Amino acid sequence: MATKRLTFNFPPHLIDQPVTYQLITEHNLKVNILRARITPREWGRLVVEISGKKKNLDAGLQFATDLGLDIKPLALDVQWNANKCIECTACSSVCPTGALSVERKEMHVSFDHEKCIACELCIPACPYEAMQIRF
Repeated sequence: MATKRLTFNFPPHLIDQPVTYQLITEHNLKVNILRARITPREWGRLVVEISGKKKNLDAGLQFATDLGLDIKPLALDVQWNANKCIECTACSSVCPTGALSVERKEMHVSFDHEKCIACELCIPACPYEAMQIRF
């Protein structure tokens, strides 16, 4: 079984289309919505984790792309700038998934893209703007 964390950006004319329903029913995929921002007449965004057989996943993503969704891997949207980080650890205390963690012995901050759900709590927590999320 393959799993991907993705950002789906919907153009305004697709907001009312049952895209996730079709991914589930027609392509036999599990869709877990991690975050959503949907507003009528504006671009919408879903952060999802999708899993299923590789051929179903590929077909489902091709369906969504052909429909007009802009699909990007979630890891490309979340960035940790190690050069700006002074390892103050402020971000790790607000991270609900443990994507930002501290190795206590060295007090070193690490970032795990796989655990990140793009909740954006780290953005205001970091006084040095080391965390950036691009959608």
